This record gives sequence, structure tokens and C-alpha cells, in this order.
Amino acid sequence: MLPTEYAGSRETEVLKPYEKFLRYGAEQLSDEELLAVIIRTGKAGRDALTLAHDVLHHCGNSHGLAGLHHVEVAQLMEIDGIGEVKAIKIKCIAELSKRISRQRILHESALTGPASIAAYFMEDLRHLEYEKCIAVYLDSKCHILAEMTLSLGSINSTQIPVRELFKNAFRANAAQIILLHNHPSGDPTPSKDDLHMTERIINACKLIGLTLADHIIIGNNTYISFREKGFF
Repeated sequence: MLPTEYAGSRETEVLKPYEKFLRYGAEQLSDEELLAVIIRTGKAGRDALTLAHDVLHHCGNSHGLAGLHHVEVAQLMEIDGIGEVKAIKIKCIAELSKRISRQRILHESALTGPASIAAYFMEDLRHLEYEKCIAVYLDSKCHILAEMTLSLGSINSTQIPVRELFKNAFRANAAQIILLHNHPSGDPTPSKDDLHMTERIINACKLIGLTLADHIIIGNNTYISFREKGFF
């Protein structure tokens, strides 16, 4: 049976988000209503639902809830009625969503190929507004031994510190390495610098007995695997 407000009744019942959750469940709440439950309280003249609307608008309505990944605590606190505590709670919810996504992928499928590895790191990387490079270290049977952030770059470039890459590989006793980095533009097409750097690392790996298993570039819900594309 549909809730009163969805049934077309002339006597539409208006419920606050928390009450609506208790009666109908989370799936019946809009994005604003879900966020209002997290925010919980408003201020004089501005209830939690109004604040939730302002937060989503501040994050960019085109991004929806995903915009919470792109806004900082200080930016949230610019909104009238959002103090430090509320801003931190909102950012923690965004971080929880990323971790839940990673855990779901890890339990539903083994990290056995480019698609599963890209999916596992997608939520960590696709929301960033700067380039970030991660190295995943594996043993000879493709079991993940460690993952480490190698570098943080600008909006359109990052440098891979080769010495740090290999030092961490030896520490982890790795036999193989997978590199991942994101393109904030959302387009994972490799640049000339990406291709050149990958070639340098492949050659260096050969000299010291390691294997670069793949280099994966993350875009907006998409990726490119150098291995799949035949770049090496």
C-alpha cells in the first residue's frame, strides 16, 4: 500500500523526514529528506529540511548526493545553520558511503581483473578534484599484499615517484605491481605523460625482477586498463 502522500489523497499527510522514515522506511525518503535526518536539527526559521536543501545546492545540484564528496568542511560551514559538528557528520556520511561501496565489491567479487580492481578503487578516486596515484602490491598469485598512496598532484597531472614505488615493493615482498590514478576531468584516456611514465616503469621493473601487472586510469564511473588496451 502506498504512503498517504503518494496515494493521491486530498488529505495529504505531511510528515517530517524522521517520522516519514519510521512509518515508511528509508527507501521512501528523498535525498534532501535523508540528509535532513542526518542533520537532525535546524535553527530559528530554518528547519533541517531547509538546511539539507541548501547543502545539496551548495554541493552542486547536478552532482546530487555525490557532491558531498567534493565539498570541504569549511565550505559546508559557510551555509547558514551548518556548524562544525553538522559539517563533520555530513562528511563522515560521504566517507561511509565510499567504504560501504568498497566492502560490497570486495565481498561480491574477487579482485581478479582490471574491472574488479577499478570498481574497488572507483569511489576513492572518481570524486577527487586532483590526481592521486595509488600502487597495489601483489604476490606471485595475485593476492594483494599492500596498497599505498604514492603521490597527490594537480587537477591535470601527478608524478609517480619511482624510487618510492620500488622501495615499497621490496618492503611488501611483492612480485607484481598495479598502478592506479584518476583523471578529475572524468575522461580516463591516457595522456602522453601517462604513456611515457608507464613505459619507464615497465623497463625499470624488468631490471629488478618485478612485473607491472597493469596501470589503470579511473574516470567518472569508467576506467581504462593499459593491459586490456594492449599498451604493454
